[in-house]
Amino acid sequence: MFAARGPRASEAKPVFRVRKVRLNFGDPSYRFFDRNLFNMSPTAINGASNGVANGPASIPAPKPTTGNEMLAAASEARAKAVSTVPAEGFDWRITLEGKIIAITGANRGIGLGIAEVCLANSAAKVYSLDLLEPTEDFLALQKRFTGRLLYLQTDVTVEESIQAAVDKIVNESGAIHGMIANAGMTKHQPALDFDRPQLEKLFNLNVFGAYFCCTIAAKKFIELGIKGSIVITSSKVSDGPNRAAPSAPYGGTKAAVRNMARTLAMEWSKYGIRVNSISPGFVRTAMTYYVETAPDWDLKMQYYGGMPRLALPQELGGAYVYLLSDCASYTTGIDIPVFGVVGAW
Repeated sequence: MFAARGPRASEAKPVFRVRKVRLNFGDPSYRFFDRNLFNMSPTAINGASNGVANGPASIPAPKPTTGNEMLAAASEARAKAVSTVPAEGFDWRITLEGKIIAITGANRGIGLGIAEVCLANSAAKVYSLDLLEPTEDFLALQKRFTGRLLYLQTDVTVEESIQAAVDKIVNESGAIHGMIANAGMTKHQPALDFDRPQLEKLFNLNVFGAYFCCTIAAKKFIELGIKGSIVITSSKVSDGPNRAAPSAPYGGTKAAVRNMARTLAMEWSKYGIRVNSISPGFVRTAMTYYVETAPDWDLKMQYYGGMPRLALPQELGGAYVYLLSDCASYTTGIDIPVFGVVGAW
């Protein structure tokens, strides 16, 4: 006869203890919820609940569990972050006084209009980082703001070129406070007509160029201990097609940089760096002049509603000035749409 015996420990079936936990995204404890539990084996989970060892590294490192521990951990994280709270006695005027601003693609078009508004709002210096030579309009603006509007030939699709420009700005002016990643191009044609070289050209300039400008500027802000501001020029087509002049690839590039701005804002807030985007609608530039010449333009405006015209580049500038200013100290990760032809999207 054999005496009956219970199963060996190794043969025992795992016992699962399920506890319902209601998580509130606004609850501080949500940040410490251990997502590693979803990736653990049943044995590891059972062992964790019973206090049974399941071999090395089978149970994740302990996380804060009590309310006091969680509050202490949150306080420690806040202490390590750069304070973004305005100083006592802060001047709440929206101004760029004393600030050094870099704008890519500012020799013409939207970039030049933004530069003019920045200078009109007391920016100490504005640097245009552009591959093309200055236009007559740029030179005329230079005369109006003597010594405050400067040009550095820069290819924003080449990291070394951007780095050299940012280094030169700091060497000449002692600092850099704002970067506007504005350089871009558009191409409007049916999606089936695009070839790969055309797509790569669009994405290299509009997406990769903006990304390198953001990261290089952010590294310089951190190096100098400056709570800088980055603004990316997106487009209203980032969240829907332009009915008057559709372009799926162009819209894709602008959706990419709009999302990029929000993600970078989340990552870099601990350094006191703010990242936002602006989405213009129809703007009158050398690249968009043809829109108003379309034979059905007046008819489209009749049905689109809003302001039946293209914007002047300078009409975008106020949004950029606000985001670059210290008055926007609590504004990060947002997109500001600036468009008057309401129904075109």
